[in-house]
Amino acid sequence: MGYLRTSTALGCLAAVSLATACGSGKAQGGETVTLRGAVAHVPAADPRPYAAADSAFGLDMLKAWCGKDPESNVVLSPSSLSSGLGMVYLAAKGDTARTMAGTLKLPAGDPLAGLHARNQALKGLGGKDVTISTSDQVWADKQRKPDSAYLDKVATAYDAGLKSLDIQGDPEGARKAINDAIKKSTQGKISDLLPQGSVKGDTGWVLTDAVYLKAKWAVEFKKTGTHPEPFTTGDGKQIKTDTMSRSGEIGYAHTGGWTAVDLPYTGNKVSLTALLPDSKAQGCPSLDAATLRKVTGALQPSLLDVHLPKVDLKSKGDMKPFLTSLGMGKAFNGPADFTGISPDAGKLQFVQHAATMRVDEKGTEAAAATGSGMEATSAVAPARTDVFFDRPYVLIVRDNTTGVPLFAARVADPSKS
Repeated sequence: MGYLRTSTALGCLAAVSLATACGSGKAQGGETVTLRGAVAHVPAADPRPYAAADSAFGLDMLKAWCGKDPESNVVLSPSSLSSGLGMVYLAAKGDTARTMAGTLKLPAGDPLAGLHARNQALKGLGGKDVTISTSDQVWADKQRKPDSAYLDKVATAYDAGLKSLDIQGDPEGARKAINDAIKKSTQGKISDLLPQGSVKGDTGWVLTDAVYLKAKWAVEFKKTGTHPEPFTTGDGKQIKTDTMSRSGEIGYAHTGGWTAVDLPYTGNKVSLTALLPDSKAQGCPSLDAATLRKVTGALQPSLLDVHLPKVDLKSKGDMKPFLTSLGMGKAFNGPADFTGISPDAGKLQFVQHAATMRVDEKGTEAAAATGSGMEATSAVAPARTDVFFDRPYVLIVRDNTTGVPLFAARVADPSKS
């Protein structure tokens, strides 16, 4: 398979993976080019095993991040983290690939057909009043020769191409160019994903995954129903926070230690599932993928009065400590093997992630970015149930067909960003 000249575009949630170049050489001048690998004719595959992997990995990351500061809000994108690191995984070999596959919860076997199906499923989620854009890009130092086999893989799995930058000659300029592209693709929501100094002269590659979501509720909350209501924060404080209210037939489940309310967006392809733990104890809730599947599988239309706080969440942080604790330490330390992208590739330098999520009466707008530096049992419904989200809870924006979690959040204090 070969690679072609093409144009690229980024979406709004971004995952970035940076690779350390082991080799050296003088920066090359000339025109910046964009290359694209050949998309393989892979067999039709079920995207759901890869959606399940995204869910398991994303909830692991949410728990790890929450554990660092249980009193703070956390928002992240499991699909972006999985895609951004998935492009890194396609460059990994040997023990590095095995440890990454374990951390990412990937199914056994060749991933290309499943990842292609997952990516296509995500691209098909948009519709009237629901905007979801996803895009992937490989950025490379202009003097690094692209590996055609790797470009074929990322084109097949993620519809990604490669764009060259003068990273070695002007790392700060390269960082700003990538950040500008992400800012544009995230409607300004993620403006400085890669911190100053993160891109260095020995950075050979930057891999970006982008997703943007803006969706209206199938049934909106009325602004006249929003009032200050009590909320117990993650550190036990009693506050008042603006809380939306809605009555009617709404998806509901109470099982596995959780109460869940499912609020679909227009078109019913994507929904926000809000999950309230039965336990009122402080600290991070233990929500895993199996429990989430059990709860969402038990959802049934029920007459509810739902009271959900408005939130405007923002998170940004270095994911390296969390990924290391989940078993991916080898990728950050020698001898990491990412020679699938180039014989010159070394270890990961860092993994940065930033995300935003706003939930109000009209719907949800969310964006995120990941950066990796390389060097529901039917039951009779009650007449009506009051569900008050009045203590720390979890939000999952998910594809109702495959189960891919686009965004996940743990709300400890809805009055804060």
